[in-house]
Amino acid sequence: MLEIRHANQRGRAEHGWLSSRHTFSFAHYHDPKQNGFSDLLVINDDRVAPAQGFGKHPHRDMEIFSYVLEGALEHKDSMGTGSVIVPGDIQLMSAGTGVAHSEYNHSKSEPVHFLQIWIAPAHMGTTPRYQQRHFGDEQKRGKLRLVLSPDGADDSLVVQQDTRVYAGLFNGDETARVELAGNRYAYVHVARGSVTVNGVELGEGDGARVRGEEALTFAQGHDAEVLVFDLRDNEVSELWK
Repeated sequence: MLEIRHANQRGRAEHGWLSSRHTFSFAHYHDPKQNGFSDLLVINDDRVAPAQGFGKHPHRDMEIFSYVLEGALEHKDSMGTGSVIVPGDIQLMSAGTGVAHSEYNHSKSEPVHFLQIWIAPAHMGTTPRYQQRHFGDEQKRGKLRLVLSPDGADDSLVVQQDTRVYAGLFNGDETARVELAGNRYAYVHVARGSVTVNGVELGEGDGARVRGEEALTFAQGHDAEVLVFDLRDNEVSELWK
């Protein structure tokens, strides 16, 4: 079963320098029916004005990753990491016992568009760490590329939870299928374009909770970019209960 959440149903925040859409409850947006799904707690679709961004602020006990769609995002943190994230890069920060970071638009003239995603960790109080890797379009074109996993399979980044994340690009006749083990949940987020999932059309910004499906088939894409989360079969993470 696919439970669709359309893009226009998301929470909305406008701060001048930041235009954000919240798939799940976040900050001043709260919907008791949208407190994450399994261990997936946050999908924020953020557009940040040139030379603006999120000043230094702390996190702990959270797996936080950024997925840039357009532009460039500049990252700095209290672990001494400094990097610029561009389309194709996956940035994963495991906050663990505590880390402070900032995320700014690297450009003084162009906006940056990215997704910030939070996943609840399996264990509290771990050592903070930072990972970043590039996955080019050729690795995602017409397929679902594993980008995050608990064991680093297929050269993916290591996330500290029983979660697997796939990224894919679909256009025209391109199709791909991902199997879901028994009793697993999944969440699909369409970052841009449109695509059908098990025959159901989803547009840009749409998402779908998935329960009771053995597999997901992606087809009929129109410049589509998607993220797929393979999740444990619990409705809401223990962190949000």
